[in-house]
Amino acid sequence: MKSDGILTIAICLLGSTIALGEGQASPAAAQVPLQGHQDPTEAALLAKCKTQLQHSQEGGAPRGLQGRGSVPGQGNGKRPQGPREYMVTEIPGVIAAGQRWKFIWEEMGNNGDGIVGSPDGGLFIAQSDNSKVVKLDSDGNASVVYTDTKHGGALSMSSRGTLFILERGLNPSVVELAPDQKTLADSYQGEPMVCIGGVLNDLVADSKGGVYFTMGGLYYADPTGRITRYGENLRTNGIILSPNEDILYVTNGTTLAGFDVQPAGSLTNQREFGKLEGGGVGDGSTIDAAGRVYVTSAPGVQVIGPDGKYLGLIPTPRAVISVAFSGPNKKELYILARGAKDAQGNEVRNAAQVYSISMIAQGFKKRAK
Repeated sequence: MKSDGILTIAICLLGSTIALGEGQASPAAAQVPLQGHQDPTEAALLAKCKTQLQHSQEGGAPRGLQGRGSVPGQGNGKRPQGPREYMVTEIPGVIAAGQRWKFIWEEMGNNGDGIVGSPDGGLFIAQSDNSKVVKLDSDGNASVVYTDTKHGGALSMSSRGTLFILERGLNPSVVELAPDQKTLADSYQGEPMVCIGGVLNDLVADSKGGVYFTMGGLYYADPTGRITRYGENLRTNGIILSPNEDILYVTNGTTLAGFDVQPAGSLTNQREFGKLEGGGVGDGSTIDAAGRVYVTSAPGVQVIGPDGKYLGLIPTPRAVISVAFSGPNKKELYILARGAKDAQGNEVRNAAQVYSISMIAQGFKKRAK
């Protein structure tokens, strides 16, 4: 992995896949190794796991096979829907009526999942297809800031500024990108993380140096890299901590589960915290300064209050994957949406688009995610 500067310029000269503005998308990079769950050699690797694969909590498929035919944030492979009409209605204290989403950036290929705001008001995007991390500046200009992430698919930055990524290659791992570049965790109960089965999905970093992540279930990698599993009967995806890190929220299908966070990072008191409405299961998550939780779903971004009360939906022009606050004073909400039109004008699913919208609510400033 390398940072921006000379590397970015070199990539651009060699034909980078970065799209610098609307209508300038380019094809995903070719000859990139497969993600672990798409690699035909994964089955042989899983067969060597000492722990017999259990049945997944997601539809009953063996844990080593879940995710086949789909990618986190990419749904079940159905034909994509094109841009749709929407009308934003007021959610008091959150967003004013009549606001419109502004198109920022797009790129063809499965090149986005967990997005996170940058300290300067920009946005980091993990590109799982080409194993890069792109940064959009406040004007929407894109540059490559990390490469060779082994299919890094989601990002989180702690209140200390430590940036983590989930690598979804054949040997999945939780990796620190900055300030140091090192692996935090790549084994569970004495075996490679691949033995958990499924796809490494989303994460949130705490102030202790640990990372909560989803991989079929819910896990915590403590600052030493030791992984512990938590929760029962979970269908997990998006994950976020409350502003003071005393509650962990994780999507559980059409509901939002809550856990109390203990001083050393362990979790207790699993409960149903809130329910999503309007169709679609929960995907990515973020939180604002008032403790409201924002969860992406097929119809848009659903907002749940700090008391668990459903506050409303911010409809989006496309089905949306992940969400983050950034921009001036952290009062812009960014989404990574699914789908785009190719050079021939055909709607394609395997693409990513970024939009932003002006908010009344303000993102939590002490932690990017």
